[in-house]
Amino acid sequence: MNICVFLSAAELADRYTLPAREFAKLLGKGGHTLVWGGSDVGLMKVVADGVQEAGGRLLGVSVEFLSAKARPGTDEMVIARDLAERKRLLLEKADAVVIMVGGTGTLDEATEILELKKHGHTDKPVVLLNTAGFYDGLKEQFRRMEDEGFLPRPLTDLVFFAEEPVGAMAYLEESRGVA
Repeated sequence: MNICVFLSAAELADRYTLPAREFAKLLGKGGHTLVWGGSDVGLMKVVADGVQEAGGRLLGVSVEFLSAKARPGTDEMVIARDLAERKRLLLEKADAVVIMVGGTGTLDEATEILELKKHGHTDKPVVLLNTAGFYDGLKEQFRRMEDEGFLPRPLTDLVFFAEEPVGAMAYLEESRGVA
């Protein structure tokens, strides 16, 4: 399975990096391919390292203005013209999506895949990995959107909230029939 992970390229505390590394090892040991923003810095590097060390493949999609930070030694690296093309390519190449901790770029990527699902333009499973309660506020906001009629589909049809890496991977593999 090609698993796209949206996440930060920032240097982060262990409470975020250790669960990300755990998920990366599960991804690699499962024989899956990481599809990610291609950066070799911060949390993106942590996840790519973990996947590669566990025997998984790396498929990066960087963008021209960040290409100097692109990871060397990937199985495949694509350089997009701009962020919109990068996001489109990441989603095209993915069978499933995991949203890890991140900033505005990660939030942009997350809302785009959820909007596509909401309108029936994709059926790819989406997991929001709520490491250290990072997305508790967003989860509450999504529930409010659902409760007040802003979502035409149940929230559970759009995204699965996982508190731990093992739950995230189990959901993805079950949704895609991978044992």
